[in-house]
Order: sequence, then C-alpha cells, then structure tokens
Amino acid sequence: MSAPPTTAPRTPHAAAQRRPSLIGHVENGWAALIAEFVGTAALVFFAVGTAVYSGVTAGTVGIALAFGFVLVALVYAIGSVSGCHVNPAVTLGMVLARRMNPICGGLYAIAQFCGGIVGALLLYWVSNTVLARTGGPFNRKSFGANGYGSDSDLHISVGGAFLVEIILTALLIIVVLGVTHGPGVKGLEGVAIGTALTAIHLVGIPLTGTSVNPARSLGPAIFAETNALSQVWLFIVAPLCGAVLGVLVHTALRGYKRSVVESKPVDRASAE
Repeated sequence: MSAPPTTAPRTPHAAAQRRPSLIGHVENGWAALIAEFVGTAALVFFAVGTAVYSGVTAGTVGIALAFGFVLVALVYAIGSVSGCHVNPAVTLGMVLARRMNPICGGLYAIAQFCGGIVGALLLYWVSNTVLARTGGPFNRKSFGANGYGSDSDLHISVGGAFLVEIILTALLIIVVLGVTHGPGVKGLEGVAIGTALTAIHLVGIPLTGTSVNPARSLGPAIFAETNALSQVWLFIVAPLCGAVLGVLVHTALRGYKRSVVESKPVDRASAE
C-alpha cells in the first residue's frame, strides 16, 4: 500500500532537492541493470563502430565526437533509470564517493562488462557481413581495440600507456563527480561529461586508442586480430586506478572549498 499523501507544502527548492541527478545514484533494480547493459552495448556498437568502419574517413576528431555524442544521448535516454554510468570506472568512482552501494556497484559492473561484450559481438557479426560483400575496406584487424607498443599509433610504452589511462580516467571521474554534486548544473550533466569524454579521446586516441572504460576495452579485445586480448589487462586496471585517483582529487577539492568558505570572515553589516 502506498503512503498517504503529505500535506506539507511543496516548494521549488524542495522539489529541486528531491530530483535525482541524471548521472547520480539511482537504484531501480533490474531496470537499472538492463539500462546499463543496453547502454554499454550501444556505446561499444556505435562509438567503437565509428572507429572500425569510419576511422579512415572520420579520423581522430570524428571518433572522439562519436564517443562524446553517444554518451550525451545515453545520459538523457537512460540517466533517470540507472544513472548512465556505462563504465565500471565511473561506477567505482560512485562507490568510493559513497554515492552508491558496493553490491549495487558490483552488479552494475557485471552488466556493463556483459553489455560491452554483446556490443562488440554485434559489431563483429556486422563486420563479417560487410567482409563477405566488399572484402572489408575498414579497420577490421584492430577492431577499435586499445593497445600499446606496436598496437599503438605512436608506439607508446606499457608504462606510458598505464600513466595516460590513469590521468585521462581521473579527469573523467573528476568531471562526473563534480557536475553531479549539488544543484548547479541540473540537466546539463550529459553535455558536460560528453564534452569531457570527447576531449579525452582527442588526446588519448593516438596514444592508446583511449579506454578510460574497462567494459569498452574488453569487448573489442576479444574479437580483435591483434595483441589486444593479451594487453587488455592494462585497460582494465589503469582506468580503475584512475577512478581512485579521481575520487581522491575530487574529495580534496571539495574539502579545500569547504575550508575556504568556513574560514571567510562574517560580514557584520550584512548579518545585522
């Protein structure tokens, strides 16, 4: 039975406080898990698909925009259902920031990894049909997978790749946690995070192909005809480490902001 309606007045401020953030902690049971599964599959199919089929013509900018635009669309499509993490690193950040239950976070991660694999499987199936008809004039070999050494455009070392992924993921987590904290940018989270992801890809694509998302990396690595599967450990571990760093930086920044606000002298004239 539902609770009786409240007689307390509803103020705009109270309504704003009750409204969930599009990327925040929203628990809707199976609906949330299905949303994370479908969202991650869509991210891999469309964004990684751009790298596979249009990478030669779209280039780095086109691929980066594809990742950003797809994420923006997903935020507004499934954000109110699951929070639209579609990334185990983001989910870990939410758990560490105490915005999500760890058990719920683990279930999210499972759904995301499964979605990434299914998205890559669909992409692989489509690529097989194209290959049979045209001979495959696209980037079938790397299959949009991440890599280092000879599998990197700039032949970045394993240490360099690890550091790059930590830094880029930390930046993503700082943005996600920042724009979803407080009422300042309600409704614009998708634009802010999508823009950040685009910029991150512009930097990372020539270096590692840009992961910052273990689920995005695992799926394509399974089907790539390179060393991607043997290298995918880095693109799982490094983004998770980056998530930890991002949470630490976000927490430190908020603590500094709080201390500055509390240390400001009280204006006696305004107080009176």
